[in-house]
Amino acid sequence: MAQSYDSIFAKANGLSQDVNPGAVTGNPYSAQNLTDYGLESNFFDNAYTWEPKYQHKFVLEMQQAGIPAFLIKTAAKPSMTNGELVLDHINVKRKLKGKSSWNSMAITIYDAIVPSAAQACMEWVRKHHESVTGRDGYADMYKEDLLLYQLSPLGEVIEQWIIKGAYLQEINFGSLDWSSEDVVMIDATLNYDYAILSY
Repeated sequence: MAQSYDSIFAKANGLSQDVNPGAVTGNPYSAQNLTDYGLESNFFDNAYTWEPKYQHKFVLEMQQAGIPAFLIKTAAKPSMTNGELVLDHINVKRKLKGKSSWNSMAITIYDAIVPSAAQACMEWVRKHHESVTGRDGYADMYKEDLLLYQLSPLGEVIEQWIIKGAYLQEINFGSLDWSSEDVVMIDATLNYDYAILSY
């Protein structure tokens, strides 16, 4: 006798099956449960009630680094990667989390004439390394804490990231082209120790 999917699922997961076909206690994937979920929780209606966060509504404050927030056009949000630790056991592998590492962030800055974004960035570069003398700075001289805000349509702060120990991993002061009408942009990659999502 052929068994239904719900019956097979119930046996495989140790669940009890009611007399009514398709009604499996504790089975969230049965057709009956999916239908009830949509009706009882107003699943369809709730799809029209939430407000998304917009990519263009943000401010990145880099006051300690001396770069004006109103010149920062784009900024990546923090991201992290968990390393992998593999424990070999005969024919199988058991995987555990290794070290956690926060990934670098890319930002793009308008190169204004006044205030000069290039000069502001170069002052931060000199805290890392001074090319004239070959001197490097101490970590507490060039590492800065940054604040990344996401804003509501009304301009309220709805999300705040604290980016701890940020420094310049890479900076590109842009390119020039006689045939182009584009504005000059500064591209920078920031490395940091870790990030805290305050709210």
